[in-house]
Amino acid sequence: MTPTSKEKMTQQVLLGDEAVALGAVHAGLTAAYAYPGTPSTEIVEYLIEHAARLGGYKAFWTANEKTAVEEAVGVSLVGRRALACMKHVGLNVAADPFMNSAIISINGGFVLAVADDPSMHSSQNEQDSRYFADFGQVICMEPCDQQEAYDMTREAFDVSERFHLPVLLRLVTRLAHSRAPVTVRSAIDQKPVRRPDDPASWILLPSNARIGWQKLLDRWPQVQAYAESSPFNPLQLNSKNRELGVITTGLAGNYFLENARELSDQPSHLHIGCYPIPVDKVRALCRQVKRVLVLEEGYPYVERYLRGLLPTTLEIEGRISGEVPRAGELNTDLVRRALRLPERPGVKAPSLKLPNRPPQLCAGCPHIDTFSALNSALKDFDRRLVTSDIGCYTLGALAPLEAIESCLCMGASVSMAKGAADAGYYPVVGVIGDSTFLHSGVTPLMDAVSCNTDMTLIIVDNSTTAMTGGQPTLLPSTQVLEMLKGMGLSPDHLHVIEAHRKNVPAMTELLKKEFAHHGISVVIAQRECLETARSSRRDAKAKQVTP
Repeated sequence: MTPTSKEKMTQQVLLGDEAVALGAVHAGLTAAYAYPGTPSTEIVEYLIEHAARLGGYKAFWTANEKTAVEEAVGVSLVGRRALACMKHVGLNVAADPFMNSAIISINGGFVLAVADDPSMHSSQNEQDSRYFADFGQVICMEPCDQQEAYDMTREAFDVSERFHLPVLLRLVTRLAHSRAPVTVRSAIDQKPVRRPDDPASWILLPSNARIGWQKLLDRWPQVQAYAESSPFNPLQLNSKNRELGVITTGLAGNYFLENARELSDQPSHLHIGCYPIPVDKVRALCRQVKRVLVLEEGYPYVERYLRGLLPTTLEIEGRISGEVPRAGELNTDLVRRALRLPERPGVKAPSLKLPNRPPQLCAGCPHIDTFSALNSALKDFDRRLVTSDIGCYTLGALAPLEAIESCLCMGASVSMAKGAADAGYYPVVGVIGDSTFLHSGVTPLMDAVSCNTDMTLIIVDNSTTAMTGGQPTLLPSTQVLEMLKGMGLSPDHLHVIEAHRKNVPAMTELLKKEFAHHGISVVIAQRECLETARSSRRDAKAKQVTP
């Protein structure tokens, strides 16, 4: 949306995540929902802090990404604007409601901000969320900088309501976690509560879903026309250079522009920041060149579209052909090489052999005491299996602990332990954190309880979501215990113990006892994370000195 001459404009220095958050607030946000996950966490952290100071809207951490999307869609149902945020693998968890939200007739604007993590700085894979947008047949916006992150977020809410579709806003780590000046505009008011014009579309019985799907297909040419005319998809043609054309997407556009000034003859350039792919602009560029270089952060999504299935006389270069590495983030030097520019001169530092410093648990972390007890309890078994999950405790795989043997996805420690036990393996132990247990460990534990599976689950409860910065766990420890009791676990095999060095012998004996029990058992190893405990003490002192 283009600013009007009457709008008040100011500048702020913002992270990419913060630019999304502020763009949502200024677009008339009513509520935001998220499960913390790097590199998306700062979006809702900013919103929660901003709401505490200024009010006007609501922002919440949720049990998982699926509930975040569903709660946001509930806001949209009654005509108001909502934001859901997550990292790329979180979209796997939220895929069910997200895909179906494309078929209902979105009422209030619904934007899903997803932060991808090329190079896997803190993730299990490099997954590219543009494929989810294509799969769901929704609009995707991919900012190239913090200013576009702000502008696109504001635009996304308008577009969502215009086409009655969710809009996926795709970020990547470098943009999410870097700062730049952003020109911000006047906020608009929140929308009033309003029932949908087409209430039947929100009830996805097959008869309604078929109608919704057909409406989506009928609307798609209008969506494609919007992408073709979007200012976020600028095309610059140079009729004098018939050799090379360049297509960039998102952040990769910056790497190209850093190098382009050194090219003697500027290539025609299409930058794609809004999807679906603007086909007419792609064709216009390709018609006048012999060779096209595609630069995109993530998978070769655009490049694969260009290649299609049939041979073409046009040379297409990118990640598939090898001009750009198939895995990992792009950078200025990689793009420079793809443009066939000479390597930039630099000073070569003398080699210095540095010791390897892998990540490790904090000194005094309660997880260390739990893993020490677990290793002691298992030492007399010829074979053992410890399935683990995603969190700080995943570092228990490394020396000197070497206590765990798997980490697949959120909640999988419980499911995999049950599967291994069902296969006849013994002893089998699952390890999961309190926040991850509430995220997606509850349901597989129900499976194990219903079957009285021969396994032991250890919930390492440090009262926080530690790995992503210490966000609060959704429910306190006492309520988690009551939940477990309500599942029907035998009180004789449901235990709570303090995870502390002094209790390692007692925890060892307790675990041995539960391994001897051939049925389901759960041990909650409790002690607050050291970092959040320090933070709580600092906050308490600050309150004491505040007049």
